[in-house]
Amino acid sequence: MKVLDGIQALREWQSTVTPLSAPRTLGLVPTMGALHEGHLALVRRARAECDLVCVSVFVNPTQFGPGEDLASYPRDRARDSELAAEVGADAVWFARAEEVYPAGFATRIELPSLANRLCGIERPHHFPGVALIVLKLLHLFRPTHAYFGEKDYQQSVLVTRMVRDLDLDLAIVTCPIVREESGLARSSRNVGLSEAGRMAAGTLSAGLFRAQMAYAEGVVDAAALIGEVVAEIGDQKVALEFIELVDRETLEPLETVDPALGARLLIAGRVEKVRLIDNVPLGGPEA
Repeated sequence: MKVLDGIQALREWQSTVTPLSAPRTLGLVPTMGALHEGHLALVRRARAECDLVCVSVFVNPTQFGPGEDLASYPRDRARDSELAAEVGADAVWFARAEEVYPAGFATRIELPSLANRLCGIERPHHFPGVALIVLKLLHLFRPTHAYFGEKDYQQSVLVTRMVRDLDLDLAIVTCPIVREESGLARSSRNVGLSEAGRMAAGTLSAGLFRAQMAYAEGVVDAAALIGEVVAEIGDQKVALEFIELVDRETLEPLETVDPALGARLLIAGRVEKVRLIDNVPLGGPEA
């Protein structure tokens, strides 16, 4: 596996592995590093589907707001490289902030209808930053496939819409959430939780699973489903940000689940200052 630093190293690698005479499929797994099993599942999926696989690592400053955890976000270059190699990546690319956002950089990407809801209310800067870095990565790598996890469901919907709206020639592949044994969705930020915090955080996923069970038993009303989540969380030390039932593609709020169309139940909250997000599907064509 090649470890690449900066844009020039990426272009030199590309020139050796993707000659025009023998085009290959390239799977890109964009990450902010601190790789965990959720990321590795994306790399394995890309490895199974593409000729070449590259993992990008960049803690993107434009998706962090004032007072957020940009400075403390976990970084471990050596471990990231080792894990990426173990699951079959052909290259791992470490971006340089001064190249990604050189002096005078002024471009912005906005998708207001998708970005200004849910997580975008608490973090209005976040999704414009996500859209910008993802678009730049897609231009730099020119992948045939890019892989995203469903834990960041709003992000995956936004990226899919951006790619469709801009007629970019690649497939966005979304992959199921990878969970810890407790049910907690895997996240690089989980390392910031104490043991007590992990127990409290586990009630978010437990609440979503309880809502899924209620849906399976015939409950389709949004308020009732959300009530199941709230009841499961109980008096645990969780500062809830939102629990919302939304359309799978538009993210607009729903009052009921149409079993044929399906819906997504999303939650966000903080435990011990760690912001956690999670979601589950309800109904739909794949059910």
